[in-house]
Amino acid sequence: MKYACLVYLEESKINALSQSEWDGLNNECMAFGETRAGNVERLGGEALAPTHTATTVRVRNGKVTAVDGPFAETKEQLAGFYAIEAKDLDEAIEFASKIPPARYGTIEVRPMRTLMEKGNTR
Repeated sequence: MKYACLVYLEESKINALSQSEWDGLNNECMAFGETRAGNVERLGGEALAPTHTATTVRVRNGKVTAVDGPFAETKEQLAGFYAIEAKDLDEAIEFASKIPPARYGTIEVRPMRTLMEKGNTR
């Protein structure tokens, strides 16, 4: 089954890291991305730029609105993601527990769904 492992961090805590600590965490993430984690297959993933670089786009009644910044004001912000294929949720959770930023924030494990022409689940 395919899962998204969404990495959430408090930008204020990340910004409080020294340059050496920040570089170390980034190096851990790069090394983690190159190692095999059991039977889990990595399908992709990326780190995201800080929220102040985000633009939120909405379309309502045919009108497009673009606003600087993220839509939601939350304590933790989406900082990156991994797309994986694992045999089950337990294996996906095991993978998520090894993602280096888990020490600083939260990893949300969410099953992916396949879009179909008809009969899609909600």
